[in-house]
Amino acid sequence: MMIIERLTLRAEGVVDGITVPRTLPGEEIDGAINAGRIPQPKILTPSVHRVSAPCRHYKACGGCALLHASDGFVADWKQDVVRQALSAQGLEAPLRPILTSPPNSRRRATLAGRRLKSGALVGFHARASDTVTAIPACQVLDPALLAVIPALEDMVIEGGSRNGEMKLTITAFTQGVEVSVTGGKPLDTALRMALPQIAGRHGLARLAWDGEVLLQQEPPTLRMGRALVSPPAGAFLQATPQGEAALQAAVKEAVGDARHVVDLFAGCGTFSLPLAETAEVLAVEGLGAMLDSLDLGWRMAPGLKRVTTEIRDLFRRPLLPDELAKFDAVVIDPPRAGAEAQIAEIIRAKVPVIAAVSCNPVTFARDARALVQAGYRLDWVQVVDQFRWSAHVELAARFTHAHIG
Repeated sequence: MMIIERLTLRAEGVVDGITVPRTLPGEEIDGAINAGRIPQPKILTPSVHRVSAPCRHYKACGGCALLHASDGFVADWKQDVVRQALSAQGLEAPLRPILTSPPNSRRRATLAGRRLKSGALVGFHARASDTVTAIPACQVLDPALLAVIPALEDMVIEGGSRNGEMKLTITAFTQGVEVSVTGGKPLDTALRMALPQIAGRHGLARLAWDGEVLLQQEPPTLRMGRALVSPPAGAFLQATPQGEAALQAAVKEAVGDARHVVDLFAGCGTFSLPLAETAEVLAVEGLGAMLDSLDLGWRMAPGLKRVTTEIRDLFRRPLLPDELAKFDAVVIDPPRAGAEAQIAEIIRAKVPVIAAVSCNPVTFARDARALVQAGYRLDWVQVVDQFRWSAHVELAARFTHAHIG
């Protein structure tokens, strides 16, 4: 018998250095150890926080890690992940109550597809496995995404290799679902004819194959503030509308009455366009197609202040202090690795206000320590859970330079 001590950042239990998936702290467990793991634990004494998983795919599917835990436990654990990341850097900050997206609200996901001897299999990978698990009753995905699984199966049958695995990124837009495929057969004349027919038959809004758009009924759009934006096929977007709205509200509050804002890692304008209702914005992003979508959305929207764009690799060429000097506030939403080089230049520039968004509490805390050591104050942190039942944690935070009070 062993007692689970804590959860890792991947939401797996730990006892004596052994990882035990789908367990909770305080549970008494038993099971065979294999390569430092107990892959199939027997729960002898369950935690008071253990619940029956609400999804019938949970035993086989690896898409969720915490469906066996109560919502209250998951919320507290995710808050604590952020708290501990800050503490490890010698920091603390007021944490606002977590904002969690509801079930069946994920509007974007990447599924795996495998062609079989007869038919196709589309879904998420099984836990710690390359096996694909079908998920027709998934409790995470928006029903509009679940509804296109038959279309994905048809595409895998038509364009998949028996020896490979396809990635199918599906996104729900106002006009319908977009499918962006990689890992399939190279396009030939037969596929160029067959795939659009499949997409049309299933009513898809757009189909892209290895980045090439094969069918688009009309440009699929999402609303960002007053603007309607049509992102390029397969573009990164926030996972749920509720999570996006929570992050936008936090960023807008953090920026406050700033009149000149620079949005770093701006994407398609998730933050730039709502902020343009009250401020002039420079949106900086490494991918030109994303900025093209942002710019067109801004030009077509009524009543927004000036938004300019700049294509720039901020890892190789961060904005320098003389470029940052004209801005009252910075919005920064980097990838999981954080943005050490850009943070260093922001520190040198002493930009008064920073609205920081992060999908990695560890690198956020690292960058936060640099800011605090340089005279910034971490005013508050808003944790956002738009990857319900997963180990993924996102947040927004406000930093102000000490000289502005």
